[in-house]
This record gives sequence, C-alpha cells and structure tokens, in this order.
Amino acid sequence: MSHLDDKDFLHRNDPMEMSVLTHGFLNQCQEALSIARAVSLNENLRGKRNIVVTGLGGSAAGGDLLTALLADQGTVPGSVNREYTMPSFVDADTLVFAASYSGNTEETLSAYQDAKARGAAIIVVSSGGQLSQWAVEAGYSVISVPGGQPPRTALGYMFMPLVVACEQLGYLPDQNFEDVFSATESVALTCGFEQPEAANPAKKLAQALSGKLATIYGAGGWQYALAQRWRGQINENSKEMVVTHFFPELCHNEILGWEGSHEQGVDEWVSVVLWGGDESQRIRDRIAITRRLIGKATSFLDVTAMGSTRLAQMLSLAHFGDWVSLYLAALAGRDPGRMVAIDQLKEELSRLD
Repeated sequence: MSHLDDKDFLHRNDPMEMSVLTHGFLNQCQEALSIARAVSLNENLRGKRNIVVTGLGGSAAGGDLLTALLADQGTVPGSVNREYTMPSFVDADTLVFAASYSGNTEETLSAYQDAKARGAAIIVVSSGGQLSQWAVEAGYSVISVPGGQPPRTALGYMFMPLVVACEQLGYLPDQNFEDVFSATESVALTCGFEQPEAANPAKKLAQALSGKLATIYGAGGWQYALAQRWRGQINENSKEMVVTHFFPELCHNEILGWEGSHEQGVDEWVSVVLWGGDESQRIRDRIAITRRLIGKATSFLDVTAMGSTRLAQMLSLAHFGDWVSLYLAALAGRDPGRMVAIDQLKEELSRLD
C-alpha cells in the first residue's frame, strides 16, 4: 500500500490538521459568498479607472486571481501591490482592496495608510485586527471574514469577497458560483485523503514530484496566477522550492535555460503544465513543440482545470494544488502547518521596533 493511502501516515504528518482546513474549502467559498453579498457597498466605489489589491502572502493570492479574472472579463485593469507603499498612479480614481487575513500585516497597514492619504476608494477584507479597526473608524467598507486559521488556507475567505464586490460594483459580469462549487467539490472528492492513489491525481502528481525540482508552467496568463499559487503552497506547506513561468513568454527566454540545466546540480527536473482546457490551437501547438525540444532535460505532466467558467477553472486548479502540497509534505516527513522561518523573521523584526 502506498504511504499516501495510509491514513495514519497522513495524519501523523499533519499534526495541525491542515488537511481538515483544505477539505473545508468548498464550505469556505460558500460562506464567503454569503458574507460578501450581505455587505452594502457605497455607490462612490463605482466607476474607478483601476483596481489594486494590496496584501502579502496568502492574503495576496486572491489578488493575483482577481487580477487575472479582471484581465479576462473585467471593465478595468487590476494589479497586486506587495509593498509598504502604493504605486504612484493610485489616486481618487483607484479602488483599493486592502486584504490582510489577520488585519495586522505590517506592509498592508502601511500601504493602507498610503492609499488613504492618496484619496483612493478603499474596501477592507480581513478577519479583524488593526486594519479593520482603522477602516471602521474612517468609514470605509469592511468585509469581515472568520479568523483563526493560517492565511494560506483562507483563499476562499480572501478571494470570494473581491469577486463579489467587483461583480456588484460593475467591474465584473455576473459569475456562475454554482459552477465554482461543483468544480471545487469534484476536486475535493477526487484529491482528498479518502481517495486511493490509484484514482487520485493529486497523490499521483505528488509522488512524481517528490524529491525533484519542479517547474510549474501556466498555459497562459491566468494559468500563471495559479502557478504562483501552487508555488506559494508548496513553499509554505511542503517547505520545498519550485520555479514558475508561463506560455508563451517562456518560449522567448526560459526555453534556452534548459540547455545548461543538467549542469546546475539538480538530479531530476519535472515540469507541470496547468491548463484551462480551452486554450487556442496556437498555444497548444507552441506548448507541444516546446515539450519536444526540451523533453530530454525535463519530464512533463499536465493538470487540467475543472468547470466550464473561468472562475471555476481558477479555483479548481488552486484546490488541486493545495492537496498536492500536503502530499508532498507528507512524503518528505514535514509538518505543513509549521512556519518556523517566518515566525523567527517576525520575532527578530519586532525586536527592532
């Protein structure tokens, strides 16, 4: 029997029960949808020229997905800010989502104050903390989500409110949330602990990636946002390094890097392509030719999204990656919940204040 089919093995390597939080992703998305729809947003939030999500880590992951969704369907451009200050273009014609799950992320608190000083329209998404307190005092809209879990497990709470707000304010068309729920439920059923490895694509992929250096490639721009999410989850849960890029851009640079990849001290490379399932024939041809040209340097595996709508495709790929990261952690004997280096960094920074 595979280790990944041994429930005792899986739970022994997951003492903080990250798998329980991961399995609850569907319910989290449904709850977040209800929470966001219940919030009344000011009319002065409409008609802005651009949208910026400011946040870090797991709280910013939803911003990456929103930016990709806006590029695919939106009426204005979006971007993500991961700095202490806002970009120079932010002004009264900018809608800023200040996203911090804890409400106490120092970079986001600083960027919020900068956005406020610039006169930007602001919506806060948080479980509380200093950020929510400031926003309430200033009269800004606040979408309050349940707290108490690691931010990287709260993608539903931090992303769905962004989508709902943009939908209600006219920056996105109406979304098919039922397709989202169906797709994420399908991923949970096929990739969760209960599904044996023989029929579990996430367990199979984790076995193929274990002990190797992975490159996660998006088949396009929005898929790259998911590759970035996979990277963050594998970094934080599995405590492993991965490389990310996307088509067609990598055909103009990284394709040449494979020539010397065998001399870089890596025993084995594995490349994973994230597909939406509706890519153009030209992109499919480009990817096929690239795979043939660099196939001696790296093996290739594929993951295709579920769902018929872009939002469902995004969240199904995100959920799939969550499970892969947990299985990689288990195979390496690492606790996916521990955050030693990040906790140490925060502690040392606090001593400087």
